[in-house]
Amino acid sequence: MDRQEFLSKLGVSMAAVCIGCSIVGCGSKVNDPGPDDGDGDNNPPAGTLMSVNLNNELQSVGASKITSGIILVRLAAANEPASFTAVQVACTHQGTNINFNTNQGIFICPNHGSEFSTTGSVIQGPATTALRQYKVSIEGSNLTVTA
Repeated sequence: MDRQEFLSKLGVSMAAVCIGCSIVGCGSKVNDPGPDDGDGDNNPPAGTLMSVNLNNELQSVGASKITSGIILVRLAAANEPASFTAVQVACTHQGTNINFNTNQGIFICPNHGSEFSTTGSVIQGPATTALRQYKVSIEGSNLTVTA
């Protein structure tokens, strides 16, 4: 088999894999109802990017949840918006997912060491652009993150 024939067959094989992947389950979950806003209709409030039931999730300081490109972290014990922060999870330097370091109280990119405050501002580069911060609100035990 020559190179052109090999590449041609490889291209067809990869196309088949990609098509199969999107049919079998690599795409979005059509039957996933998403978060509930508590009113019984199983729909989050308009503009909600993430919902959390504080009775079941993020119960300890330092706990985090990543959904839809956002990392939500509990910073303090109280169930009030100031006890949480939500920022984009992708480092603004090269897009690697950041982690929250509970001991230091900062976000750190494991790729090149960029550091960000809990509000998303750059503490140390190589990143030069702040992380996008999202609004956190709490009603009862339901926390929502909005743009």
